[in-house]
Amino acid sequence: MSFIEGELTSIALCWELERADGAGLALTSHDRVLVREAVAYDPSPGMVPASIKRSLGLDPDNSEVSGALSADALDEKDFELGRWDGATMRLLAMDWEDDEAAPIALLSGEIGAVSTDGDGFSAELRGAAAGVNDPVCPATSPECRAQLGDKSCRVDLGGRTVRASVVAADGTTLTLDHEVGDRFTMGRLRYLSGDNCGARSVILAAIGNDLTVRDLPKGIVNPGCRVELREGCDKRLATCASRFANAANFRGEPHLPGNDLLTRYPGA
Repeated sequence: MSFIEGELTSIALCWELERADGAGLALTSHDRVLVREAVAYDPSPGMVPASIKRSLGLDPDNSEVSGALSADALDEKDFELGRWDGATMRLLAMDWEDDEAAPIALLSGEIGAVSTDGDGFSAELRGAAAGVNDPVCPATSPECRAQLGDKSCRVDLGGRTVRASVVAADGTTLTLDHEVGDRFTMGRLRYLSGDNCGARSVILAAIGNDLTVRDLPKGIVNPGCRVELREGCDKRLATCASRFANAANFRGEPHLPGNDLLTRYPGA
């Protein structure tokens, strides 16, 4: 008989959370540490699922979890900086009395919308089946739809990243300790230290020592903050061919006629 079928149960709910930067947590609703398959789940009794929905069809499974913010586990600043956006998640049910009982998987997917209120938080948990709502194929576009260096682009990013220190920050403008080339325009910036550590932003312009980033930093950027810059791409076929010698992997349709084709001819 399963441990969830008896008159009295010893169910403990457990969460495994992993951020995009590799940091992760393992928490349980039980009042002591549970160890299963070499994973230690720290007690967090305030963590409770508001609802769990599962189906046998293609309807997306979803849930919502709420709990208390803790400096040792989930910090409000981490939510504000978006460090948990898109984090992967597994929700399990375990028998806290039987160390040999296999856990039961209830839901897996990623964290969606997160909201905080005082010392508590609530987060939407989106099941893996939510992907069936995504477009089956990408829409056509004259520009490349791949991201520089991803599995579709295949450009080797070795030697295309640099590190620098911030000398001054004014809104979305960062002044670095040395000059960087315009090849970083439309690239990516990642904070390596300070309040924004781990956060990323798109580089809109790189002129001399000054960078203009798309997103206003959510935390204070102090002088000396370390950043990593990754080269950018304007997603044009000419750039892909001349600068990266990668036209064979261009993911766009630059020569496909657009909706304005008929208006190019007299009397159309």
